[in-house]
Amino acid sequence: MDLARTRPIDRSIALPYYAQLKQILTEAVERQGLRAGVRLPGDNDLAQHFALSRSVVRQALAELETEGLITRRRGKGTYLGSPKVSEGLAGWTGGLADDVSRRGARLISQVLRQQQVTADALVAELLRLTPGDPVVLIERVRYVDDEPWVHTTTWLPAQLVPGLEREDLSEQSLYALLRGRYDLVFGRVRRSIEAALAGDVTGRHLGIGPTEPVLRLSSLLSDTAGRPIETFVAFHRGDRSRFDVELEPDGRLGSPATVRAIPGPA
Repeated sequence: MDLARTRPIDRSIALPYYAQLKQILTEAVERQGLRAGVRLPGDNDLAQHFALSRSVVRQALAELETEGLITRRRGKGTYLGSPKVSEGLAGWTGGLADDVSRRGARLISQVLRQQQVTADALVAELLRLTPGDPVVLIERVRYVDDEPWVHTTTWLPAQLVPGLEREDLSEQSLYALLRGRYDLVFGRVRRSIEAALAGDVTGRHLGIGPTEPVLRLSSLLSDTAGRPIETFVAFHRGDRSRFDVELEPDGRLGSPATVRAIPGPA
């Protein structure tokens, strides 16, 4: 960011200095055509250039970080954040591939595991199986425009998807495959989300520290007869996620409910 091309703080108006600084920095990002990942001036540089106290600068940057415009990394600096991506949280089963295609971005997956295993007690309960029954396990890191967005593990009843463990899912949509090759018709989906820490494994896959925040999205998809088709657990980077759910006046979910977040798994 070229601070010489920014406008100064207007000390003649009542708008607080931190709010003015937010506006100035947001305008500079747009007018200078800055892209995600660009390192921005630090607290001291901003305070000196705009003749502001560091506390005012920190307040402006804290709000920009909350709004997702910037990312602050302890000991490394301040960086321009990435735009958020829309994905269905509840009531919609289009999947990540559809979302990314609509916005003209590129989606690829690093497949970490894709194999037939036996269901543990939890997976068996969710999929209405007996512990030890065969399931197909798919663990992937999903990338949008070459940036890691989500680490997800999916389980499906093996009898519903024969041969799935041999499919190439690096660029193919799992949900499109389930509909097209296996003739599965999606019905109700139940999803929940909670805050968590990345931990060593997910943090390494997403390129963040183990104590960085992530959003844990759990899902159970059934067909129109109520038979479970798929369950997954996905860890979304907390610095890329915002989930918005639209409600009808009587409290029902709108159609479709929407999510602006790190892309989901399928």
